[in-house]
Amino acid sequence: MGRPKEFEPDAAVAQAMEAFWTGGYAGTSPADLAEATGVGKGSLYHAFGSKRELFGKALDLYGAAGSELTEAYLHEPGTAKERIRAYLAFLVDTDLDGPVRRGCLAANTALELGGRDPEATASVRRMTDRTIELLAERLRRGQRDGDVDRDLDVVAQAHLLMNTIVGLRVMARTHEGPVLHRIIDTALAGF
Repeated sequence: MGRPKEFEPDAAVAQAMEAFWTGGYAGTSPADLAEATGVGKGSLYHAFGSKRELFGKALDLYGAAGSELTEAYLHEPGTAKERIRAYLAFLVDTDLDGPVRRGCLAANTALELGGRDPEATASVRRMTDRTIELLAERLRRGQRDGDVDRDLDVVAQAHLLMNTIVGLRVMARTHEGPVLHRIIDTALAGF
């Protein structure tokens, strides 16, 4: 019997994340994960312990990448409204342009496991809280720069924007671009 094929754990987590993102937690079997990663089930379980542990690592990777992307969009030059609009439009357009309309892994996880899986619920909460924090920070910067009303409750607005993001990502699975872009315009009319 030959040695098991060596693999890069970070690459396997990224490939597993894509599989979970497309199929959901329950809809992604160990065989699906083995196919997606090119790593045998036994090697995956040896490296990650269980499907659930691999899913947790995939959520962590998704959260880190999402936070990095959000921060990059919001720190580009422009007004708060311009940068937030660009970020929301990017999310919608990416969802619509993919080969499969799969929305957001965090939103999908909240719908599938939220309230039933404490670890998944906490992971999604960390992701959304970080996005809210970044949005509020950008709105505060807009207040300092004079392009956001100084009386705006930036935390409440950031929560509303986060809710809009989740709604857009869910609706992107079933609706077309013009509807979603109108929602973006409406959400941004409030500041």
